[in-house]
Amino acid sequence: MSSGDDPSGSASRRVGDWPEQAIAEGMVTFTPYAKALGMKYVSSSPNHGEIFLPWREDLVGQGGSDIFAPGVLTALIDHVCGLAIMATFGFEARPATLDLRIDHMRPAAPRGSITAAAHCYKSTRNIAFLRAEAWDVSRDDLVATAQAAFILNRKEQA
Repeated sequence: MSSGDDPSGSASRRVGDWPEQAIAEGMVTFTPYAKALGMKYVSSSPNHGEIFLPWREDLVGQGGSDIFAPGVLTALIDHVCGLAIMATFGFEARPATLDLRIDHMRPAAPRGSITAAAHCYKSTRNIAFLRAEAWDVSRDDLVATAQAAFILNRKEQA
């Protein structure tokens, strides 16, 4: 990866390989709403994150559609963006969502689980920019795409 591809600006500031894989997995396993929704950690690396959400009957929308409620998909996409940021910047980032635009491409398959992946493609000192995708059966047939901006609440250097 060239320095132009590194949104963090410095390879030494990244946690990229997550020396303790438990840190990345813990972001999904122990974050209360991710745990409540049943999110499962898939992978992370610098600028990337991926999370799987198994289908559950209590997470469907109204009308007996057996399709995830839109808010569940929003939570999944928001969280996978946070994972991509943490995989790039580590605990120093303390990200918060500024803007999240989701384009729903089609309904998910009834009773279908969803996987989401995010990519942090650019950052400044205070803002990270990401793209995300969500799919059920195949990544070639997306359920949703997203564009996001997150504030990086970095601690000031003393």
